[in-house]
Amino acid sequence: MTNITLTIDEDIVKKVRRLALERNTSLTSLVREVLRQWAAREDLRSEECIAELKACFQNAPAKVGEKKWTREELHER
Repeated sequence: MTNITLTIDEDIVKKVRRLALERNTSLTSLVREVLRQWAAREDLRSEECIAELKACFQNAPAKVGEKKWTREELHER
């Protein structure tokens, strides 16, 4: 694991320490869990976007045929 240093308002630290104490855990564990959840949501969001794009491509009315040209042919003048 990597250690990081944060600057956080003392009022927030006191509140979160109290929450951690009520949950029988530490401030570090709470911060770690929030960051883990945030990263997991972002991963899920990316996966959902990819799934939506795939569905759009599969359900699109336009059909693209086989490529029968080369790059050079496209750029001939």
